[in-house]
Amino acid sequence: MQTEVIISGFGGQGALFAGQILAFTGMDAGLEVTWMPSYGPEMRGGTANCQVIIADDEIGSPITRNPTAAIVLNLPSLDKFEPMMTPGGVLVVNSSLVNRNPARTDIKWAMVPAQEIAEDIGNRRLQNMVMLGAMLEMLPIVSMEALEKALNDHLPERHRKHLKGNLEAIHRGAAHVRGERTDA
Repeated sequence: MQTEVIISGFGGQGALFAGQILAFTGMDAGLEVTWMPSYGPEMRGGTANCQVIIADDEIGSPITRNPTAAIVLNLPSLDKFEPMMTPGGVLVVNSSLVNRNPARTDIKWAMVPAQEIAEDIGNRRLQNMVMLGAMLEMLPIVSMEALEKALNDHLPERHRKHLKGNLEAIHRGAAHVRGERTDA
């Protein structure tokens, strides 16, 4: 098994952090992983994306041309990465900032109001974790329990106060994909 994931958005939306936590989760589970960030020169507001590969065998290259899954946090990311998706892949779209559905019919996709869910939790910066939870519900490459453990083990000390919110965001994203209510 080898799963290639792209997480993309504007700088400051947490795309790189979501990818890093996903990579830590795979690594902690004993899988082979790569995490390769890419970002523009701006700290906030520029483009930011990362490629994460999780495999049970050696990974030949950290670069993915046709991802199995993508989390897109904004419209430019949808425009760029939707055409690259592997047929049968999973695309999770932040409907808070994207005003159209994906056009492809050969992939599974979900529209997730990540910003609204994150704001309901109390921190709009949690939308990356909402989206990660939604993707893992659709494509369980690692378990939610393993993701929770990785967050607990790898969240930087300065962000420990946000652990509970991150965990709630993951579960609310997954619940949204399952069709469950995600409001308080």
